[in-house]
Amino acid sequence: MAHPHDASTAEHAPAGPIPGVERVLLIRPSALGDVCRTVPVLAALRLAYPRAKIDWLVRDSFAEAVAHHPGLTSVVPFPRARFARPAAWPELARWLGALRARRYDLVIDAQGLLRSGAFMLATGAPVRVGDGNARELAWLGANRRPRPPRTLHTVERMMALAHAAGAAGHAPRDMRLFPPPHATPHVPPQAPDARPPAPFAVLAPTSAWPGKRWPPERFAQLARGVLAARLAEAVVIVGAPAEREQSGPLLRALADEPRALDMVGSTGVGGLMRLIERAALVVACDSAALHIAVGLGVPAVGLYGPTDTRLVGPYPGATGGPCVVVQSPAAAAAVADAGPGLHKRHDQGSRLMAMISVEQALGACEQALAGARAQPLTAAAP
Repeated sequence: MAHPHDASTAEHAPAGPIPGVERVLLIRPSALGDVCRTVPVLAALRLAYPRAKIDWLVRDSFAEAVAHHPGLTSVVPFPRARFARPAAWPELARWLGALRARRYDLVIDAQGLLRSGAFMLATGAPVRVGDGNARELAWLGANRRPRPPRTLHTVERMMALAHAAGAAGHAPRDMRLFPPPHATPHVPPQAPDARPPAPFAVLAPTSAWPGKRWPPERFAQLARGVLAARLAEAVVIVGAPAEREQSGPLLRALADEPRALDMVGSTGVGGLMRLIERAALVVACDSAALHIAVGLGVPAVGLYGPTDTRLVGPYPGATGGPCVVVQSPAAAAAVADAGPGLHKRHDQGSRLMAMISVEQALGACEQALAGARAQPLTAAAP
């Protein structure tokens, strides 16, 4: 199908939906937290193209996070682990061929990396939207290349892509997530059931980056503080199966607390969403659990150190839940001075995370439960 805007060098899109668009592909394979905060792009595209088929290319292990969104037609699962082996490259070629055979009219690369840009180009879609400032030359596969300022929050940068794809610039930032209706965590008998008799808090202490982790002994003290203050009647510790070792110090520190429940590695993505949906409170480092809580409208506390929360912090948008961000002024200043990538300096990141005291985190829990919106707390160094 020919399109009036099938230009190879266009930088900006005209206002309004693109004529003739019937099939749309949104590319955002990973990571889980980033997938969760890409949903406003999907919602905006659905408003712009109410009759179109809209698919989402997402890593297969994260598909449950978006598969039940009412604005989505279907997911296109990307089996990254399987395709990483050279022996599977012929299968990858067939997968790309099947992707092209879907004959998309419009593709948006919301990931902005070489691989996602290659996927976009492989579709052969006449309209391909990518960030003109994307890393790894991912923009080469795009023929619409908006350049949203790097000073914008990542959600707003992705919404600029949606606008270039024909969505209204004023479209609501609809952060809502929709858990799988029948997902159930595989949990020990003492864990909260589908309707726990008392409110419980979810603690997500893990992070892929050591510099983003809050000390486990402080997480343990916070858990006891939450219970003592009756902010929750139980605390549930969550994490991925590969994070059991990372969670070990916290679990051992709470071994004598019967109201602390170990569900690390037991939930899966869908089960984690259902669990958080039922929680009274979520406390997390810079990780997916925090963005899931926001998308499900659950009060949350985000513990931040070497991360610029103005750019990648939790984003309630028009529909997200109350979230309180805790970050010391010294950490915020260090991030502003160092720029992106400070979290990769593990020693420095850990030092900045340690500036958050248990008392400050507990106060943030009380504030989140009182319904505070996402406003950074001014947390002094202990």
